[in-house]
Amino acid sequence: MLDAENIKIQFWIDKLLSLGKNAFSLEILERELPNYTSIAIKRVLARLSSKGKILSIMKGYYLIITPQYASKGVLPPPLYIDGLMNYLSRPYYVGLLSAAAYHGASHQQPQEFFVFTLTPALRPISKRGQKINYTSIIEINPNFLVDIKTEMGYLKVSNPLLTATDLIQFEKKIGGLNRATTVLEELTETITNEQLTDDILNYVPVTTWQRLGFIWEEILHEKELADVLFEKLILNNKKKYRIPLKASKNTRNFSSVNRWNVIVNTSIETDF
Repeated sequence: MLDAENIKIQFWIDKLLSLGKNAFSLEILERELPNYTSIAIKRVLARLSSKGKILSIMKGYYLIITPQYASKGVLPPPLYIDGLMNYLSRPYYVGLLSAAAYHGASHQQPQEFFVFTLTPALRPISKRGQKINYTSIIEINPNFLVDIKTEMGYLKVSNPLLTATDLIQFEKKIGGLNRATTVLEELTETITNEQLTDDILNYVPVTTWQRLGFIWEEILHEKELADVLFEKLILNNKKKYRIPLKASKNTRNFSSVNRWNVIVNTSIETDF
C-alpha cells in the first residue's frame, strides 16, 4: 500500500515527465517539497530506485526511467547528458566516436559515450552496462561546436573538424591510430576547407595538425584538404617540429621525409 510520501513524490516525478523533463536533483526535490524531511525523501527515492522507476546516475542526481527504457534500467546518454552537465555547471561537448557518429561516421559504433569538459577531471560513469568517458581540457571554444537536436532538447557536439583533430590527439582513448583513421575516412567527407579557420588552427596543437595532415595526405589521399591545411600552417607561422606519428613508440631509424615532418614509426591500416 502506498503511503502519502510515496504518492506525493511519485506525483511530483510524473509531473516532471509531463513537462518534458527526465531527470531531477535531490536539491530541487527537497526545495519543492519542503514538508518532507530529507530522511523521508531519501527513503522514498530508495524505494523507487529498487523498483527501477528512477536511477541515481551521480550523487544527488536522478534519471526518471520511462517505460520504453525500463528493460535497460537506464536512459541513453544523449537524453540526459546536457541536463547533467548543466546541473554540474560544466561547459561540455560530445566528442570523439560519439561526435563522429552524429556526423555520419558510424562505421564503428562506440561502446562508450565520450564527453569533453573543463578541468578538474570528472570520474567516468558506469551504470547498467553503459559508460560515459570524460576527457578534461583547459578550454572549450563554443565556435567549434554544433547543436544536435535530441528527443529532450539539444546536445553540444564538436563540429566535424574539431572531431577529427580530437580523434588524432586523443587516439589512445578510442583504441589507437588505426581506429581513428578508419573513422576519419568517413568523417572527412563532412569536412570543408571553410572549417579550417585561423581560430581553430590556433586552438589545436600544431603536432595534431601535423599528424592529421600526414594521414589525410599519405593514408586517406585527401590531397585538397591536406594542401589547404599545409598552406594555413605556413600563413600562421606554425613551425613543424620533427614529431613521431605514434607518440608512444620508438623513433630511432624511422624516416621523416615528408612535408609534415612526421616520423613514420608505425603503419596505419583502416577497416575499409
